[in-house]
Amino acid sequence: MLPFNFDYYRPKTLTEAVELFQYFQHQGKHPYFFSGGTELITLGRIDLSYADVVIDIKEIAECKVMGYDGNYLVLGSTLTLTQIEEGNYYPLLSKTSSEIADHTARGKITLGGNICGQIFYREAVLPFLLADSQMVIVGPEGVKVEYINAIFQQTLQLKGGEVLTQIATEKKYIDAPFISIKRRQQWETGYPLITLAALKIDGEIRLAFSGLCPFPFRSSEVEGILNQTDVPAETRIMRAMEFLPQPILHDIEGSDKYRLFVLKNLLHELLETFNSY
Repeated sequence: MLPFNFDYYRPKTLTEAVELFQYFQHQGKHPYFFSGGTELITLGRIDLSYADVVIDIKEIAECKVMGYDGNYLVLGSTLTLTQIEEGNYYPLLSKTSSEIADHTARGKITLGGNICGQIFYREAVLPFLLADSQMVIVGPEGVKVEYINAIFQQTLQLKGGEVLTQIATEKKYIDAPFISIKRRQQWETGYPLITLAALKIDGEIRLAFSGLCPFPFRSSEVEGILNQTDVPAETRIMRAMEFLPQPILHDIEGSDKYRLFVLKNLLHELLETFNSY
C-alpha cells in the first residue's frame, strides 16, 4: 500500500496527457507520468516518491510502437522490458534488458520508466548511448527530437511537463557486434556491481557502464584510450581507469575498490572479445 492517495487519469492522446500535466501543475499539485508504475510503488512506499495525480500514458499509441521506420528502429517508451526482449529488434538492448530485475518485474517495467527513473542503475539506457539514438520528447512546447548524448547527462534532462515517447536508433548500430556483461556479488537477480554494454562500429569499440558510478555513462576519453591498439592492453586499461567519472560507488553491493577490480577484469574481457589485445 502507498502512504498517499492520488487521482488517476488515462488520456487517449499525448496532447491530452501534456495538457493534464500542465493543468494540475498550475493547480499546485504533483502530477506524475505513469507507464509501468514499479518505481512509484517501490519508492513511494519508503517516502522517496510522491504524486497526487497520476497520468497513465501506457496505452497511448505513439508510446507503444516497435518496428522500423525507414533506416531507423523506433521503440515506444511504454514497451515493457519483456516486450523488448521478445521482439528482439535490437539484440544488445534485448540482452541488457533481459538481466534487469526478475522476469515478473520485467513484465511491468517499461523502457521509458527505466531510463527516466530515480533508481540510478537505469541499464536500458546503455545501448542507446552507444548508438547515438534520438529521443522523441513531447511537452508544452510540442514535439522535439534530441540526440541522447546531448540530452542525457547522468539523467535524461526533461523539462517540467515533458515526457519521453519514442527512441529511434539507426540500423547500422543495431547490426554491430556487441557484448553485454552484468556482474553481481549476490543472487542472480540482485542489483549489479557493474553492467558493461559495448559494440564495435567502424573498427572502434564503444562502451557504457551502469553500477560503477551513481549514474549510467559513456566516456569518450575511456573509449579513446582503449582504442589505441598499438598500446599494450594492460597499459590501455590502467590509463582508461584514470579517466572514470567520480565518485565510484561504495555501498552494500560492493566497495569502490572491489568495483574497480571487477572493472579491470571486464575491460580485459572486452578487449579479448573484440580481438583488440
